[in-house]
Amino acid sequence: MKIMATIKVLLHPKKDNLGGKVYRIAIRVTKDRKQNYLYLANLNQKNEWDEQGRIVTNKNPKHSQLNRLIRKKYDAIEDLILEYEASKKSFTARQIIDEVKGNGTGETFFQLAEEHIKNLKRAKKHNRAISDNSKINSLFEFVGSKSLPFNEIDETLLNRFKYYLQAKGTLSERSIMNIFILIRLLFNRAIKMGIVESKNYPFGSDKIRIKLPDTLKIGLDEFELRRIENLELEEGTTIAHTRNVFLFSFYLAGIRIADVLKMKWSDIKQDRLYYKMGKNNKAVSIKLPERVVAILDVYRESQEKTNDYIFPELKKADPKDTKDIYTKIKTATKKFNNNLAEMAKLADIDKKLTNHIARHSFGNIAGDKVSPQMLQKLYRHTSLSTTIGYQGNFIHKDADDALEKILNF
Repeated sequence: MKIMATIKVLLHPKKDNLGGKVYRIAIRVTKDRKQNYLYLANLNQKNEWDEQGRIVTNKNPKHSQLNRLIRKKYDAIEDLILEYEASKKSFTARQIIDEVKGNGTGETFFQLAEEHIKNLKRAKKHNRAISDNSKINSLFEFVGSKSLPFNEIDETLLNRFKYYLQAKGTLSERSIMNIFILIRLLFNRAIKMGIVESKNYPFGSDKIRIKLPDTLKIGLDEFELRRIENLELEEGTTIAHTRNVFLFSFYLAGIRIADVLKMKWSDIKQDRLYYKMGKNNKAVSIKLPERVVAILDVYRESQEKTNDYIFPELKKADPKDTKDIYTKIKTATKKFNNNLAEMAKLADIDKKLTNHIARHSFGNIAGDKVSPQMLQKLYRHTSLSTTIGYQGNFIHKDADDALEKILNF
């Protein structure tokens, strides 16, 4: 008969803050070579413990009470293991200890997910926290309960969840896959923590496969960008300011809007821009093109101090309050996108115009004019393969020529 788990009562010494030792009575559960401990009480001296009998000796005035506690918890653990084995349900040592402690049947998916969100907030990653919280809520809406053990997240449940999201029709296939990526991340974390066994892992080539669909990236061409540049807009208006921010981003190889708004005058030294990308914390130095200098000249009068923000959106933000900065950037982004939609109409552009299109437009106009290695530097990509994959969205000449040759009969 296969031994599913073992239980052992032992004395577990630990150093205290004064350099001495505390002798902790513990029950150790071992399952699949992974151990977890239930600590019951502390003894002052090692000789208060009978190593052979695994009991507290009468040298401790509370030996009777402590031995009853040991027996009670040992029996509870043993009964629980037998119950799992009889039902042929998988379990981990941590699950057993958690349940005996009164923590339910081990840490559930939503408990671990809640801790994940808290960690993101502690790390000041507010954008990611809001995004991941929304993904987690979509699973909660589906299961209808916060009590979801990891060993119940199987292929059947995940397939049903996928069909549920598709039937709602409010999310793209890419958004659905991003939800599954988060579930997979938390499941992997749960395995490392001993919450669930790896044999219950529902993802893989012959299980639930996560494949992000290709997305069509469309940027402005040179003629459309010229129309944006040449629009007659009254200086000082919000739409003129929006154009300045959009072009500032484009001229600097499509810097992301959050990074643009966080830029300070102190980031500019000797006609070069020095900053760290918010997405990957990568340090960047780039020479300012004349068109960027012209935009900066519009805002120089409003500069109050050396480390003042270049653009007005964050001037009233608390620089130490990352949540305040995040909120103000989010509000500004929405306002910019509304103005850009209006600008597209004025410039007779039928493409969807948003802040992020500045990056796609740079890629589209760059095409294959510049080497991938140089574009990697301009885009601030960590790997060359990322640059090649991104730029592939905008280089169509070879395919166009090939099609023309085939049809030329």
